[in-house]
Amino acid sequence: MTRKHRLLPASLLAGSLLLAGCASTHPATPQDPYESFNRSMYAFNDAADRWVMKPAAQGYHAITPGPFRTAVGNFFDNFKDVYSAANNLLQAEPEKALNDIMRVALNSTFGLFGLIDIATPAGLKNNKTSLGDTFAHWGWKSSNYLVLPFFGPSTVRDGLGLGVSLGINGPERLVYHNTNEAIAFYAVYGVNTRARYLDLDESLFTAALDPYSYIRDGYLQMRAKQLGQPNPTQTDEMNIDDLVSSPANASAPAAEAAPAANSSEHAEASAAAHAEASAAQ
Repeated sequence: MTRKHRLLPASLLAGSLLLAGCASTHPATPQDPYESFNRSMYAFNDAADRWVMKPAAQGYHAITPGPFRTAVGNFFDNFKDVYSAANNLLQAEPEKALNDIMRVALNSTFGLFGLIDIATPAGLKNNKTSLGDTFAHWGWKSSNYLVLPFFGPSTVRDGLGLGVSLGINGPERLVYHNTNEAIAFYAVYGVNTRARYLDLDESLFTAALDPYSYIRDGYLQMRAKQLGQPNPTQTDEMNIDDLVSSPANASAPAAEAAPAANSSEHAEASAAAHAEASAAQ
């Protein structure tokens, strides 16, 4: 695969960053200043998924057994552990890096080139990390939300990290050697990953009046939790109606508030699950 073809995905992501930079500077949502661009890109990705990825994933799911799909997922996860080891070194986490290296060594040999996950049952933690996580570790804590073409929900920081990772010669180059093989490699990855989340499709439209904002908030919550940061979608605004309540409401048992809190937590978890599915596609 030529350098020109290797840089094509990274160039596509760079173009998205430049286009997003032309968006409104007075956003309704502070974490989403590029909302106009992001909604357009979300609509594009949704159409591509509806007409291409989802039908392909449904057909793939119908003709392949579960163990086969699991093995394919393990194979691609093995490559991710290589990147994870490099990023843990960049984050000055030698123990985690060594853990990742041992995972790759064990799964690549006894696990038949990564098809079988031997490392996790052996006690080696699956602690994936990316270049976006490394940037956050270096100080880039908060980053604006950004929807990438084909890759889905991200941030400027994570999108830049993804572009750099796609532009370098990674271990997957051992599998493919030209453009057609690379297309086949990533097509299998995309379809296999999409097949894992087919069951979430209906629940997304049932749970959300606005799927775009639902996935955006879920993704930002998920990334903040992964990075040990406060939830960026929560606000400290005070509702005056909650303060000036009737005596009857004031004397209501505190336990009545628990279902609402549990419902809110469930909604956040559901949104994060859908966001993770969209980001993985």
